[in-house]
Amino acid sequence: MLRKKFLTKISRKALAAGCRSKGGIIGETLCNEPAASALPLTQRDRVPEVSALLRRASLVFLIGVSLCVLSGCIKRQADEVVVLSALDREFAAGVLEDVQADLKMPLRVKYDVESNKTVGLTNEIIRNRRRPRADLFWNNEILHTIRLEKLGLLEPVDATRRPRFSNRFVSPSNHWFGFAARARVLIVNTELMPEVDQRPTSFADLASIKFKDKCTLARPLFGTSATHAAVMFDILGETEAIELYQRIADNAVIQGGNKPVAEKVAAGEFLFGLTDTDDALVEMDAGRPVAIVFPDQEDDKLGTLLIPNTLCVIKNGPNTAGAKRLLQRLLSTDVESHLANGGSGQIPLASDVETKSRVVPETLKVMEADFESAADGWEAAASNLKKIFPLGN
Repeated sequence: MLRKKFLTKISRKALAAGCRSKGGIIGETLCNEPAASALPLTQRDRVPEVSALLRRASLVFLIGVSLCVLSGCIKRQADEVVVLSALDREFAAGVLEDVQADLKMPLRVKYDVESNKTVGLTNEIIRNRRRPRADLFWNNEILHTIRLEKLGLLEPVDATRRPRFSNRFVSPSNHWFGFAARARVLIVNTELMPEVDQRPTSFADLASIKFKDKCTLARPLFGTSATHAAVMFDILGETEAIELYQRIADNAVIQGGNKPVAEKVAAGEFLFGLTDTDDALVEMDAGRPVAIVFPDQEDDKLGTLLIPNTLCVIKNGPNTAGAKRLLQRLLSTDVESHLANGGSGQIPLASDVETKSRVVPETLKVMEADFESAADGWEAAASNLKKIFPLGN
């Protein structure tokens, strides 16, 4: 009977842990597992069955507690700020740890996966719009941040550091702030293409027949690849952009994200690919045979696209005041300097940051992008791109 009482006690605790309300940051959970203690235990020769049930109950208990921690049903600290970060953990974690110590502010951070992290976190904010569970969104691009602004899901911030940034990298209504940009670049395998004058120099080289099946890029429906596509549709117009991207789809091999592009070029699977500077730098720093080409630098070309990280405060979040304080701190000079000197080599955008990114050349022709206009046209562009680059192919 002692075993039965002990089992019943554990099972009830496990069910209580796993069956609380669905609120939380990372996921929602409901527990419908029947109580293991409902099984009869009357004979000594059933001790092995009791042991098995005890193990099962312990597992249920541990799973319940784990889900409870992950889903946020354990009470958050009063001054805690929950951050959603689309910037890779390896680049964002050090900054957030330093800022947390400086502000003496407890932070809880959720990162997401490479192939759909921006879309996944954006959709999480939209899905939880009636009951926001996070406070600040650190996006690694700008397109979907503007989308959130247009949906009315962001809180304006009277940022004292705004004048340090160009107007094109800041929301006119102070709903988001761009900083620490990455460049959209070509990564080239230098062993396969040792002659510099034989290497690609333009985004359009992804459509060149001489590189058929020898070049690669991420499907342009997520992250910076989507932002790049939105800008190209805005600049070129729908007809010309569709024609270019169709030729690229027919010519290049598609990957799930920018990181795999850089990795596969570095491994010698492709001559070159389109990626972001941070992913290319990871391969360079690892000593792999790659070089970075900033595309379209000629006078008659568009230039290289810079895509900023963006910070925004989620409207009606649990700790809006704390999120605004955190945003102001992240716009500080030392943060952009840290990101410029770090592994990601991010490009400072504030006028008073003296640190230069280790990846940017002395002179760089930057593409003139209207991100607001590109965001307005994204739904139409995405509809066309889904036909050109169907998911699952």
